[in-house]
Amino acid sequence: QVVAAWASLPFPAFAGSSLPDTLSAHQQDVPWKLLSSWREQKVSCCFAQSVVLRGVCRERPSSSPGRQPWTPLHSESPEQVLQQYLHTQFPGAFSTAHVFQQPCDTQPPYPQFFSPLLTRQGFLQDKALAHSSAGPNKAVQSIPVLAALQACPALHQLLSGLCQDLRARSVRRCGSFFTAGVEQDDFQEALEELRTLSQCYETGFGAGESEDEADSD
Repeated sequence: QVVAAWASLPFPAFAGSSLPDTLSAHQQDVPWKLLSSWREQKVSCCFAQSVVLRGVCRERPSSSPGRQPWTPLHSESPEQVLQQYLHTQFPGAFSTAHVFQQPCDTQPPYPQFFSPLLTRQGFLQDKALAHSSAGPNKAVQSIPVLAALQACPALHQLLSGLCQDLRARSVRRCGSFFTAGVEQDDFQEALEELRTLSQCYETGFGAGESEDEADSD
């Protein structure tokens, strides 16, 4: 019922690099950021997720300096490469992966807030090339984008925190709140349903602490 939103805009890929090479550079942490609002910005596990990547095509292996050596993963489809990466980062989670060739269009009036290290196609380049190609007419025309929806244990913190904030407020002082047709009993029932929903995203660690916090309210 509840998911966390993640995004990488743009997806950090170098021009001409393959998807396996790009993902292999992010083995310690996934290359996308949390958009939902809670303190923890890193999620190490999840229950299920759906990930969509746009604008990164499969490139042929290259023997140029600095490139990663060819591996059997380079012969897989982009969906299979991304799926395997998700299984490695989130073992045991149900993951779906979709990769589309079409990038996200960023031509005017899209705001140009991108780094000068990006090419017109939204791929990364080294500082020397970025400096030589920089100019007043340079505009990023498209970017590769990754977006993800994830059901994860961090949602327990978000939902339980929301429930605690609502319990701490004196809704009786908000006359217009109940004038709109909300009864006190209905409000308390909704809070209890929210608390029950938050427990669905618990993994078992710290459950006793959560119960104590709820009882103290």
